[in-house]
Amino acid sequence: MTRHSLDDLLAIMARLRDPQGGCPWDLQQDFASIAPYTIEEAYEVADAIDRQDWADLRDELGDLLLQVVFHAQMAKEAGLFDFADVAHAISAKMLRRHPHVFGDASYADVEEQTRAWEAIKAGERAARGEPADASALAGVSRGLPEWKRALKLQQRAATVGFDWPSPRPVLDKLAEELDELRAEFDGGADPARLEDELGDLLFVAVNLARHAGVDFSRALRHANAKFERRFRRMEALAAADGSRLQDHALPEQEALWRRAKGEET
Repeated sequence: MTRHSLDDLLAIMARLRDPQGGCPWDLQQDFASIAPYTIEEAYEVADAIDRQDWADLRDELGDLLLQVVFHAQMAKEAGLFDFADVAHAISAKMLRRHPHVFGDASYADVEEQTRAWEAIKAGERAARGEPADASALAGVSRGLPEWKRALKLQQRAATVGFDWPSPRPVLDKLAEELDELRAEFDGGADPARLEDELGDLLFVAVNLARHAGVDFSRALRHANAKFERRFRRMEALAAADGSRLQDHALPEQEALWRRAKGEET
């Protein structure tokens, strides 16, 4: 069986984008229309890792690589850059940001390395002529998913010592934010205030996950999978009795939920 190479993939993508005989769907795409697929494929990679499905991980990594190749091909057509430029840029960045591996630098611990990493990134921003921003929060992308941006902001703040010392005070803060949210519901549930207080609660929840050493996104994926698994079991239990889940009142549905949950334990 022929083993295809990266060059083959680049050629396939170029053919798909060929105005003469290429794929109509691929030809209609642009950076903005492809971006959601790129994000989706990254999550598919994370899901395959969670499930420890290594064959699927291989396929999902291929799908993610295709997204990079797709963007690079469109950039090449626009005269911006090509895939070789992408490979060169990331290689140069890795060499530049790891002077302790590829140079003579040395760091006492991971924390010192993290501070050096941020200093190198700040130097890169300055070299690009970006406006000077001395804040520890400089350069945190606004294009990240909001939970990820919250985590990045918290990590940056921690580099200058603005951080809780342990999970316990974060738990206390979470309880405080929950009380404030409860007060808003009791006081009439103004939409703007609810949004504000709920945002505070979620921000602290991300911080708690960080202090606990838990990946917030992975924890939420697991919670989603657990809910889906138990809900589908509820539906199956109802069907086994010759009924539909929606035909049961809420107390009966809750009883089915407890049965589904009990089966797992």
